[in-house]
Amino acid sequence: MADQSEVEAALVALASLALYPNGVGAPSVPGPNCRIYRGWPQSAALDTDLRAGTINVTVFAGHGAGRLTTRYYDDWNSIPVTPTLSVQVTGSSVSFAGQAQVGQLAGVRAGGRSYVYRIQPADNVDAIAANLAVLVRADQIVQLSGATLTIPGISDLLARVVTDAPATKETRRQSQAFRITCWCPTPTMRDDAAIAIDQSLAAVTFIDLPDGSAGRLVYSGTTIFDQSRDALLYRRDLLYMVEYATMIADLQPAMLFGDLQLNTAPFIA
Repeated sequence: MADQSEVEAALVALASLALYPNGVGAPSVPGPNCRIYRGWPQSAALDTDLRAGTINVTVFAGHGAGRLTTRYYDDWNSIPVTPTLSVQVTGSSVSFAGQAQVGQLAGVRAGGRSYVYRIQPADNVDAIAANLAVLVRADQIVQLSGATLTIPGISDLLARVVTDAPATKETRRQSQAFRITCWCPTPTMRDDAAIAIDQSLAAVTFIDLPDGSAGRLVYSGTTIFDQSRDALLYRRDLLYMVEYATMIADLQPAMLFGDLQLNTAPFIA
């Protein structure tokens, strides 16, 4: 799920890219070194940086509560996954190949009955065929050779492999204000740093978040703080609203066969 801290981290990354478009090994756009981080600066460290000519850029949530903007159905959205395991039916034989991975299922339908095996961590294709052979032998004769099992005399043989699919569901959507603040030792550095960040973010509509969702970025305004008691401090705040979703994730099983017998017991799916 996307959290406020992850939105802040994404904004830090965007501000860093704006100030160091050629990487941190190259000079920054305003010239001096820039320190970019989440949260409010520590006073003593900020004073030291300003005296040394170092710019600080901070990202933190604005004052006030966020706004609930939920307006979508809370449906599950799954992402299809191609299994790494494969199966082929030739006559009365079923052969497995590929890579066995946890989360995949292998199944055989024979004589109107279905037999399903869920892959275990230590399995290989031979083990998959062997475990399915044990299940099928409860009803029919089975011959096993490596990753191939044969059911003599069978006429309606079908085999499939599927894998669990990752799925997400949006449980809440909110809009929260964020401040990107430039703390600079001169007015020129303040303007150069703020302009670089503002122009870069003006081209961004959505920011990518770690859970695979995206937050909508909307410019809200800017404020300037020049106070005489802070002779070395020139500050400018860029204000943005970010609308982002709170998500939950799960793995959803896939169906192999329909209205059949599952491991000799009635089963409808």
